[in-house]
Amino acid sequence: MGKRVAVVLAGCGVFDGSEIHEASAVLVHLSRQGASVKIFAPNIDQMHVVDHLKGAPTEEKRNVLVESARLARGDIQDLSQLSVKELDAIIFPGGFGVAKNLCSWAVQSKDCSVNEEVKTVLQAFHGEKKPIGLCCISPVLAAKVFPGCEVTVGHDKDERFPDVPETAEAISQLGCKHICKNVNETHVDEKNKIVTTCAFMCKAPLHEIFDGIGVMVQDVLKLA
Repeated sequence: MGKRVAVVLAGCGVFDGSEIHEASAVLVHLSRQGASVKIFAPNIDQMHVVDHLKGAPTEEKRNVLVESARLARGDIQDLSQLSVKELDAIIFPGGFGVAKNLCSWAVQSKDCSVNEEVKTVLQAFHGEKKPIGLCCISPVLAAKVFPGCEVTVGHDKDERFPDVPETAEAISQLGCKHICKNVNETHVDEKNKIVTTCAFMCKAPLHEIFDGIGVMVQDVLKLA
């Protein structure tokens, strides 16, 4: 029987929700590995809505669960309905929605707060010693919730990773260890069962990001 994996979304679209290619890659690789997937999102308002053509915020209001349902093809549940006992692992794709809707990292960096439902779910999986997969910017959730954990958001001395040095420094200031990894690699924190990969934190071709997420999914399933 395949592993039972929760995938948590943060909306739909890189600038204000889940990064669509990352979410799709996670789901494709889970399908390839024969996993049984349930998709969740918190039933909350987005921090704001971004016009992805103009790259600028609008006055529109949108709901994270409703927008995430677009990616889930409607097959999605409120995060409050997640039961850790019914699942073997959990994965968070990236995208600015993680840093805007699931926590406030986008505006507060290391001083951010994490959505209470998201925090509760992360702590539940950690408490049950079940693996947590995080890609792109979503490793900051672990850095905020699990002091002392090890994560990667890429390389802090490589021009393909322009946003990593500042993020890595903030992660270190939270008392966590940032491990430099390439786009096709993961870091596995064996003690905490946290698997991270940088995905679109690296300016890499799409297939390299897709493949790196595949490694993350495989490593999560090995721990499950």
